[in-house]
Amino acid sequence: MKIDLNKCVACGNCLPVCPMGAIHIDPAIGRAVVNEDECVECFACYRGMSKEHLNPVMVRTIRKAAKFFRFRFDPEPDICPTDAIIPQELKWPRIVRRAFSDPQVPYESTGIHGRGTAEVKTNDVTHRIKEGDAGFVVEFGRPGVGARFRDIQRVTAALAQLGVEFEKNNPVTLLMIDPARGLIRGDILDEKILSAIVEIKTALEKVPSVLREIRKLSSQVDTVISVGVSTRCDAEGNDPLREILEQEGYPTYRGKTNLGLGRVSRSPSETSQND
Repeated sequence: MKIDLNKCVACGNCLPVCPMGAIHIDPAIGRAVVNEDECVECFACYRGMSKEHLNPVMVRTIRKAAKFFRFRFDPEPDICPTDAIIPQELKWPRIVRRAFSDPQVPYESTGIHGRGTAEVKTNDVTHRIKEGDAGFVVEFGRPGVGARFRDIQRVTAALAQLGVEFEKNNPVTLLMIDPARGLIRGDILDEKILSAIVEIKTALEKVPSVLREIRKLSSQVDTVISVGVSTRCDAEGNDPLREILEQEGYPTYRGKTNLGLGRVSRSPSETSQND
């Protein structure tokens, strides 16, 4: 994202809209500027503000006159008065930022908006997690912190050494050059994104070692890590994860329970023909 310096009047309305704090007023030029290294191309500033098309010279003149007479002239806080925020053409690898940060853009690899994955919450249809398995969703960057793929790889590489299985239909996995080692392609490692979810599967008995590894790594990466764990209940509805999580010092509660009522609406052959 860029700000047109010829239009900007330094009202500062766009500063609090940016979830990454990547916009600031440069006092040397009296304009708002974007720190492109910190910008994750989420388009929150572009879509989150109303736009007026006032003449920037007029607005600056009025603001200077108001300052001289010791009062302020500020546009409404949810408005860019001169429509100064402009999207830039994104090319590889920067375009990855928008794919993982703008909820209105579908992931090209999965066709899913938002996080780009259906996650294990659709397990009654996908059957990703079977009895005796534990499914993890490891989320990076939320809320309002962001994450670089270099830090994500630090975690995925460590988890790979534990023998976990990465979900194949996941945007992060699809960017890996070596899923067996949890290695992500090198040309995007420095790209910053709003958030990403890594999905893994492992045996129930390995849950403690996975949790301990994530806890250790959480203090070594420059982002926030959130973890969710899922499993299949037994025939009586008992949750075999509860005791494991309590032993590891995590409070347990059922965030979501699928009743197994979901059904695949189209066969794989129909899906491939139609899509």
